[in-house]
Amino acid sequence: MSVVVGGTESEHDGADEPGWDVDPDDESGAAVVAAVGRQLKAWREEAGMRAAEFGAAIGYGEDLVHKVEGGRRIARPEFLDRADEVLGAHGKIAAMKRDLAEVRYPKRVRDLARMEAKAVEVAVYASHGVHGLLQTEAHARVLLETRQPSYSRDEVERGVAARMARRSIFGRTPAPALSFVQEEAALRRPIGGRSELRRQLEQLLEIAQLRNVSLQIMPLACESHPGLDGEIEVLKFSDGTAVGRSPGAFNGRAVSDPRHLRILELRYGMIRAQALAPRESMTFIEHVLGET
Repeated sequence: MSVVVGGTESEHDGADEPGWDVDPDDESGAAVVAAVGRQLKAWREEAGMRAAEFGAAIGYGEDLVHKVEGGRRIARPEFLDRADEVLGAHGKIAAMKRDLAEVRYPKRVRDLARMEAKAVEVAVYASHGVHGLLQTEAHARVLLETRQPSYSRDEVERGVAARMARRSIFGRTPAPALSFVQEEAALRRPIGGRSELRRQLEQLLEIAQLRNVSLQIMPLACESHPGLDGEIEVLKFSDGTAVGRSPGAFNGRAVSDPRHLRILELRYGMIRAQALAPRESMTFIEHVLGET
């Protein structure tokens, strides 16, 4: 979300404030936000500036300054950059962006991102929608905007940012082995309009060409397979442990027991066997793209 630096307090009020709400259930994240707020206040007071004066200097309202310093609001990167410049911190305040980089995302998404960042193998079957790791930014935004009960504008932007941050898995070194099986239906629903569907299909083709990625399409012509009762995701780690989840198994709980994981892996293996091969899948996506 863009922010017009130099605007008035009223321009930054409500959902458009240059920051994110603090999740009250995220104790560790709230502690980080509070610590950053205390440091900002100390820098401001050391510079002999009142909150209103400081806010005017960086282009934001006094009320927001108090919220950030009080740990009630997560400062956006541009807020910290302006504060660093105005207070002459020589990069010390701007460096706090790293402390807030993860906190701004919902805790459950951070936990998932941490697991994906450690995984050496990821196996995913996605049914009705394009899997989050494969989505374009616009595709993800439309999905989050249509959720019910409705997300606030702030929640949508945080969700989009978190989903895009997870895509760093494709650039990891050493590269993890990534396997995706995606239902054909998700390739045909024009979420965000036809032009956005084309961009989504083009991104799938780009990802499918990565050497560590296997992307397969499950065609609608396949009458039945073990994934009809929900998605499947299994992550394996370098120490030999793993975690998996499927809405259609074990009441949707995440499982790590080898016996439960074998069931998910058996289902996923059968799904892969019934899906189009990776090369055939790329040809299929190109065909759908040509029809769009």
